[in-house]
Amino acid sequence: MFPQYLPNRLSLAYARTSISLAARRATRVLTVSESSKRDILRFVDVPPANIDVIYNSYDERFGVEPKEEDVVRVRERYQLHDPLRALRGQREAAQEPGAADRGLSPGARPRPRSPQAGAHRRRHLQVHRASPSRPSAPAPPSYVRFLGYLPEETLAVMYRLAGVFVFPSLYEGFGLPPLEAMASGTPVVTSNVSSLPEVAGDAAVLVDPYDTRAIADGIYRVLTDQRLRAELKRAGSRAPASSRGNRRCGACARSTDRSRDDDARH
Repeated sequence: MFPQYLPNRLSLAYARTSISLAARRATRVLTVSESSKRDILRFVDVPPANIDVIYNSYDERFGVEPKEEDVVRVRERYQLHDPLRALRGQREAAQEPGAADRGLSPGARPRPRSPQAGAHRRRHLQVHRASPSRPSAPAPPSYVRFLGYLPEETLAVMYRLAGVFVFPSLYEGFGLPPLEAMASGTPVVTSNVSSLPEVAGDAAVLVDPYDTRAIADGIYRVLTDQRLRAELKRAGSRAPASSRGNRRCGACARSTDRSRDDDARH
């Protein structure tokens, strides 16, 4: 689906052939979302009944309130003394280049005086802090921080420090970061494409990832509408239930049993 990830056309042809052969030989095909299942059916000749959808699970530490000393440690380590406006991650082929940055810029939408927001793209993060500059002025470079790799325990704190999590991805096979944010009690703004509406459900504000204004409006709504924030937090606390590890293990076991039954019949 994303040939730009591969070095040349020969690699692309090899990948397509090997995936197709593996799927046809497999008794069962496991994937992480209904959206991914549709993609598999689009590109690979495999019976729909042979595909089992089993959602990814998030690390349980994201659903636990971090200790105060851990919060202090993260704030001191990354010098996060100002309110966070946004946390977001590295650019990838499946993201619209610069869309989140433009949506988070001070000129994209009027800002509350003390905004607190967050967004991130899996471990490699940027932090946008509340800017005291005029709304019409561009955010100076000092308000954007590239944090690099973050361990899970630090990520868990970062989610809690953020007022909103922004994830304007163009494509996800599943979309684990929004799920982690919801488990952490952080309101989410994410894309209305691929698997993300399936993962987020009604627990997030869904926006067009190609539309900078839509991203900015989604962020602004979450930052300024306290009723919406409360609704998203309540819905988010319920949404991750289907991805808890014990349910995922049970689903994998049932898929394995079906595979054995299929083998026995053949």
